[in-house]
Amino acid sequence: MSRPLSTLQALEAASLISPEDAAALAPVADRYAIAVTPFLADRIDRTDPDDPIARMFVPQPDEMIRTPEELNDPIGDEAHTPVRGVVHRYPDRVLLKPVAVCPVYCRFCFRREMVGPGIGETLSPAELEAAFDYIRAQPGVREVILTGGDPFMLSAARAKALTQAIAAIPHVDVIRWHTRMPVADPERITAEFAEALEADGKAVYVSIHINHVKELTPETQAAAARLADAGFPLVSQSVLLRGVNDNVAALAELMQALVAARIRPYYLHHPDMAPGTGHFRVSVEEGQALYSALRDCVSGLALPHYVIDIPGGVSKANAALSDVVETPEGRALRGRDGNLHPYKG
Repeated sequence: MSRPLSTLQALEAASLISPEDAAALAPVADRYAIAVTPFLADRIDRTDPDDPIARMFVPQPDEMIRTPEELNDPIGDEAHTPVRGVVHRYPDRVLLKPVAVCPVYCRFCFRREMVGPGIGETLSPAELEAAFDYIRAQPGVREVILTGGDPFMLSAARAKALTQAIAAIPHVDVIRWHTRMPVADPERITAEFAEALEADGKAVYVSIHINHVKELTPETQAAAARLADAGFPLVSQSVLLRGVNDNVAALAELMQALVAARIRPYYLHHPDMAPGTGHFRVSVEEGQALYSALRDCVSGLALPHYVIDIPGGVSKANAALSDVVETPEGRALRGRDGNLHPYKG
């Protein structure tokens, strides 16, 4: 992987920030990890102050503004961690976090207090074995979700060993990898790496985090195709972000492009209450209006689930407005025309 731009000096040298910006951003760099891959840096339009890739990955002074409702652990990972590296929030699935580093650091990340160089790095062999022991002892767990950090930071050999260890657990049927790597450094997705994810007798999915169509470069599409051609179903996760994709045209273009790239839109996340991310958040009402409009202009295949993670790790909540409405005259259904239509069923 190409060496990322991980200091303010590197960002300044790449003309992504000015010397004045660098001085103002020193407190942000002291608190949160920074990394932009050269691949993504080359795709930032330096003449566009609203470039969506820059907004997602280049630090901003607003990150030091923290509101009372923001939490270091907004979705309750720590409260649901029985052993290091495992989060067990739902009865039928667990998260396994083998690494705590990423190829890039999103400025809106809900784990921004838990990821970065020197914070966690890779689980030790003993810690990884303890995680496997925990999963082996939970017969109700059918799905293991690999996240972090970004588990595609692992070498092909380590990814293969991890895949095979999980696949050897009889009651696990599904292995799901969550990654930003096809966006951040698509050349990392080699045929060898794709082969490392194969698991006989198990369903292996890859979930790609992507928020704007500008991230879906030809190189990223080719990386996704290598995974799809290797037999892995691909899904996407996106975050609704102010200044990035908070309009219907941007969301529709992204979701339709994902489907065309054989990536099924899975989740559209309402932004979490992570510290210093208020400048990315839209209101729930704005999100619901955007999602309703999106639903009216893309097919069901291109429509993700719009969800909010309940702070504390309770579960996800369905954030979409229902089209079933109770009126004084009885039940009605809201149509694409915006009108309510009586329904007696």
